[in-house]
Parts: sequence; C-alpha cells; structure tokens
Amino acid sequence: MSKSVACMLMLGSLAFGQYKIEPAGPPPSELSAGMRDALQKDGIKVVGPNGSLVCELWFRTQAPSGPASTEQGVSLPTIPHGSLLGALRFPNGGQDRRGFSIKAGVYTLRYSLYPPDGNHQGVAPQRDFLLLTPAGDDSNVNATPSFDELVKMSAKSTGGTHPGVLSIWKDDPGTAQGITQDGEDWVLHTKIGVLPIAMIVVGTFQG
Repeated sequence: MSKSVACMLMLGSLAFGQYKIEPAGPPPSELSAGMRDALQKDGIKVVGPNGSLVCELWFRTQAPSGPASTEQGVSLPTIPHGSLLGALRFPNGGQDRRGFSIKAGVYTLRYSLYPPDGNHQGVAPQRDFLLLTPAGDDSNVNATPSFDELVKMSAKSTGGTHPGVLSIWKDDPGTAQGITQDGEDWVLHTKIGVLPIAMIVVGTFQG
C-alpha cells in the first residue's frame, strides 16, 4: 500500500534534507514499568539533516493480534482497536498539520481507524493511524479503549479537540528496514515483532 499523502502529524523539523535513523536506547522512564517491558529494549532515533534529534520511537516486541476486522480500507486488520503499539518521545515538541502544537514529552501510540464519516475523505489510502496520548495518562499495556475514549485521551497531546495522529500501514514484506524519502515525506520502515510496518515520521500537508 502506498503512503498517505495527508497524514496529520509532522515530527519536528520541516527542513527537507537527508534524514537518518540511529539506536535510541531503552524506553523512557516516563512510561509505566509494564509498558517498558512490552517495548523494544533499543528504540529508533530519527535524526534530521542538521544533526538535530527529531524523535525517538519504541515499538512493541510483538504485535497484538485478534479477530480480523471487517472494516473497509484497513491495512492492519488483525490489530485490535486501541491496542498499544509503541511509544514516542519528542525532545522539542511537534506540530499537527492543522497547526496544533504538541509539547515535548513522551507519548504512547495506540492503534485506531479514522471514521468513514465524510470529514476524513481522502486523508489517506488506508484508515490505519496511531494516536498519541501523554504517557502520564496511559499506563495499562492491555487496555483497548474505544474510539471515543481514545480520541479524548489523545486530544490532550494537541490541547484541542483533535487527536495527535501518525499514519501507519502494513509494509511490503521485502522492504528493507530504514527511512526513505517519498516526495516531501520521510517514511520509517520497521517491524513490530515479525509484522512489517511503515509510518510517516516527517512530512508536510499535501492537500
């Protein structure tokens, strides 16, 4: 599946040079002990073209799985809604593509789908997204909040009514892990356990 050209969140710098990834070390102490245990012991650091740290990411060691979703337009149908997939740290904050600032700090990443209500028509070729929630408000690894609950939790990341989100999709199995440029977007290719995923980590709004 091709990447989203309308992902809502850009991480850190908007200067488009060469981005790269480096080891990030263990999950941050702001996360609960249970969450740290469920995440990679060595995360992924995204570094900007000027050497600045854009963000750090830690994904789960194994992808949670459940009955396949019957929803349309879903790239990761066996991931239960609300499942914890990882965590992210902004050292310098981020910004929603609608202009909402996201404060520096640590956030959990939970899986959701944008609603087919007409308000999100064309925002992405897939409906899969990760919603950011401040780590201090989210400590239960096994929680699977409903859509409304998760949006309310994630809205704290923007300080408004709209959640902070990242576009994610199932990657092609043969894609090498790393970070690649696709137009004005930079896409992280990695795995959650054995599940290949892709996620936009730096980008600009295209429409």
